Amino acid sequence: MKSKKSFFRTVEPYLYLVPVMILFILFVFWPFVKTIQLSFARTTPLGQVAQYVGLDNYTNIFTDGTFLNSLVTTLKFSVMRVILSIVLGFILAIISTEKIRAKGFFRTVYALPMAISAAAASVVFMFIFHSSLGILNRALGTHIGWLTDKKYALIAVTIVSVWMAIGMNFIYLTAAIQSVPAELYESVALDGANFFQKHRHVTIPSISPTLFFLLIINVINSVQAYAEFKMMTQGGPAESTNVIVYEIYQEAFINSRFGVACAVDIFNQGFACSESVILFVILIILTALQFRLEKKVTY
Repeated sequence: MKSKKSFFRTVEPYLYLVPVMILFILFVFWPFVKTIQLSFARTTPLGQVAQYVGLDNYTNIFTDGTFLNSLVTTLKFSVMRVILSIVLGFILAIISTEKIRAKGFFRTVYALPMAISAAAASVVFMFIFHSSLGILNRALGTHIGWLTDKKYALIAVTIVSVWMAIGMNFIYLTAAIQSVPAELYESVALDGANFFQKHRHVTIPSISPTLFFLLIINVINSVQAYAEFKMMTQGGPAESTNVIVYEIYQEAFINSRFGVACAVDIFNQGFACSESVILFVILIILTALQFRLEKKVTY
């Protein structure tokens, strides 16, 4: 009897993992395997395998001008989104950790974008950026086609995406800044450091692991951005906002080339993973260097 009870106690924790594993296999692992399979095939309009073509789908996308344009557009968008969202999140985090009135109210407002879906935010910003009815053009006294002019469309969508990303960055950075020991700030203050020098020499080095963690997360999110492009520009005008994820959608559900779409998707996932691995290695190195530096200072 005791052996049965001990066996059940040993097995019980793993039984709780079974539902999660089933959901993982059904909605993550199996779709990924199916995507790999279809990337080596030519498909019917219904997505069924018609003929296996080896690496043809992969070689074709790198000679396709539309795909290469979407790759460049994705890189432009990612660079702007990642840098702006982290910098603005950092600035807002610094402001919220200073001694200001109504700090709780401002923190709630800064974190608000996390509670709003990309589709809902896109609809609101479509009215803001409207060429004739939008409040932005009325405020500036212009008639710029923010969503219809290829010079401004990517910038407009990037602004929306940055606004949605600020909330998460703000929360992580606020927590990181609050964990910095007050003694470090007092020490540099005695040396005559001003406001900017204090954050340059104390805050940024102290929260560098958090900054690189957010860099990885934001890079992944930027290459997977879809809703704002679908809602606001649908890849236009003149493919100026046709990022890789929207290119996948077009190949699959507009051109009915599911094999090509899967090949593009595998490339996109590999691209995001390779960036993440590189940044993660840099994060580990910097964290180790920071630990050694703190250890030397302590002793």
